[in-house]
Amino acid sequence: MNTRVNILQTQPEAYKALMGIEKYIASTSLDPVHKELIKIRASQINGCAFCINMHTKDARKMGMTEQRIYLLNAWKEVHGLYTEEERAILAMTEEITLIQNHLSDATYNKAVELFDENYVAQIILMIATINTWNRIAIATEMQPS
Repeated sequence: MNTRVNILQTQPEAYKALMGIEKYIASTSLDPVHKELIKIRASQINGCAFCINMHTKDARKMGMTEQRIYLLNAWKEVHGLYTEEERAILAMTEEITLIQNHLSDATYNKAVELFDENYVAQIILMIATINTWNRIAIATEMQPS
């Protein structure tokens, strides 16, 4: 296997800018469980092995159960395991990650019903950020450790 470009080494200022977004998101009111659900689900959709591995480990460390992690890719079929708020966040994550279908009015309106405008904006930023990291990891063939 050929080694691909290392973004951190070749584009340190860009990497620093992305880390600035990460630091900002860390300072927001986004619930840590919500962040990990977004990161894992977007990474599953994108097929990013590096990020799935990293964020499922992080979720376990914060106490997320194996069942919630294992069933995340089938969250729509599982009743009672994910809260109404988590289900709204997962719907947003899927629609924004699979952007060709756009974020539907129904999904957006449900989020606005459950969360304030600032929290909705933070959810969108988190989804956009993990999608950026997924694309970097996939394009550069980063491997799980």
